[in-house]
Amino acid sequence: MQFTNFMDKYPTHHIDILKTDTPFKSVDDFLKFFSDKIESNPIAVKIAEFDHYAHTNTLPEGEIAANISAAKHIIFCFGIKIPNPLALGPRPRSIGITELEDRFTIVFLEAPNPAMHQTMLEWISELKK
Repeated sequence: MQFTNFMDKYPTHHIDILKTDTPFKSVDDFLKFFSDKIESNPIAVKIAEFDHYAHTNTLPEGEIAANISAAKHIIFCFGIKIPNPLALGPRPRSIGITELEDRFTIVFLEAPNPAMHQTMLEWISELKK
């Protein structure tokens, strides 16, 4: 797992997984895995799946790198507290899955709650063979 301040301000974690190093064959396989994890978590709720590739591909000004063949998000929330209105800013959570020729890239923003962040790291640790 790598950490980057994407665009110098977004605390982002990502991992590249070679297709030969995972039992998953498609972005949809990863979505199913994360969906199952969310549904089995007592405080998480799945909100949606978003096909970022399809959306961007329909836009006249949309640009997609030539080596990307699929890009989807699973959107969910762990929100157990709303201590003030600002708590809604970093919610809900999203995990993005991108398919490239030889690998998948999994990416998400750092969660403000350390326990929830650790949960996402644990899920991702299960993705490799």
